[in-house]
Amino acid sequence: MSPTKPASAPDDLYPGLQPERVQTLNDADVAEDGAYVLYWMQQAQRAELNHALEYAVHRANELGRPLLVAFGLMDDYPEANRRHYHFMLQGLADVEAALAKRDITFVVLRGHPDDVALRLAKEASLVVCDRGYLRNQREWRDRVADEAPCSVVQVESDVVVPVELVSDHQEHAARTIRPKITKHLERFLVELPKARLKDTSSPSKIKGEDLSDPDALLDSLSLDDEVPVVPLFTGGTTAGKKVLRAFLADHFDVYAEHRNQPQTSDVSHMSKYLHFGQLSVVWIALEASKKPASENRDDFLEELIVRRELPMNFVYFQPRYDQYSSLPDFAKKTLSEHEDDVREHRYSRAELEDAETHDDYWNAAMREMRATGYMHNYMRMYWGKKILEWSDTPEHAYATALYLNNKYFIDGRDANSFANVAWVFGQHDRGWTERDVFGKVRYMNAAGLERKAKPKEYVAKVDQLERDVAGKNDEG
Repeated sequence: MSPTKPASAPDDLYPGLQPERVQTLNDADVAEDGAYVLYWMQQAQRAELNHALEYAVHRANELGRPLLVAFGLMDDYPEANRRHYHFMLQGLADVEAALAKRDITFVVLRGHPDDVALRLAKEASLVVCDRGYLRNQREWRDRVADEAPCSVVQVESDVVVPVELVSDHQEHAARTIRPKITKHLERFLVELPKARLKDTSSPSKIKGEDLSDPDALLDSLSLDDEVPVVPLFTGGTTAGKKVLRAFLADHFDVYAEHRNQPQTSDVSHMSKYLHFGQLSVVWIALEASKKPASENRDDFLEELIVRRELPMNFVYFQPRYDQYSSLPDFAKKTLSEHEDDVREHRYSRAELEDAETHDDYWNAAMREMRATGYMHNYMRMYWGKKILEWSDTPEHAYATALYLNNKYFIDGRDANSFANVAWVFGQHDRGWTERDVFGKVRYMNAAGLERKAKPKEYVAKVDQLERDVAGKNDEG
């Protein structure tokens, strides 16, 4: 991936902060009598290379105000369970420690995020928020912008290139969005210096939740605890940076060769840290870019940037991103035409969830997902295709795949989840040779797995992973 410099570009608002990242969401003025600048943190759960945070520091300095960073903690986030919250709370404890080193006040307050933001906005000069792309995230920000008594400014820090700058419509595939992203990379893949907050006085007497013991806080929440916490992965910026550096040191040099080999472990594990905003995609890309030019670097940056920002485009421009009806017309038509085809195997959602199929490779993928909250990306594709093949209807298959994806994956419930499930059914893809059940939608089978990878070794790897998880759970 070779970025090209744009012919002309606007000057940065602040060092490393491009003006296209910043949007004023309402017509209200800065409140001159406000007690602080509020950064309502929600998507970008980190204190490093966070454009919204640095913008808030600069604005607080300009206005001569202290800065309050606040996070709204609800215990009924759609489809989230104890597994997801555990990883997130570990990360928020990291945020608190990192902001304390910069003399910035951070509070986590119980309540729906928009309610928390509006409560604190009453005494704010300015509200700064980061950006989320899902329906509920956008609704929160719209409500805060509508009801806050002061100016509300949204700062993008979740993608490399802001979505609207890349395209003004839903893109068809990676090949159509790639050049639109690539031409901006040199300008947007830059370091973001930390700004020093001038007024470090505590701006609020509000007491937040105690983050010193994330497990205790977790126990105090009313959560779905059916899905257990994963002991193999630790949440937060500190842990995420260690994971990335280990990948770059020990696995990166075989990434291109092994990224579609599920029996290996030569993957970055960055998706879960990106999901919660615990690491910046810009920082990850900059770290990887320090490696010499190679197929490994090109493939990694392609997956990290293009293949991640295509889903952002999808959920932003497609209002039905979580529904079967969002599929392209060719996919809906061909799947409908083959809906009554004979299926050699049929399984209920419960049988699939319990990994009780005739296919050992698929069962291993489901077991990996349940035990670790992760599944190798190549197996995610196979896993989804088989759900389509073994379900009564494509609509039922779509609902089942999304349900299992969002329930078990630590990185579930985000733009990539919705786009990845939709891909199984033809989204961001083209028509292929017509066959039973799938019609013209891309097909995958066990024989193909055996030709391209070593799935029997993958099954053995999952067996060991399950033993590892059980052992760590026994250790307490």
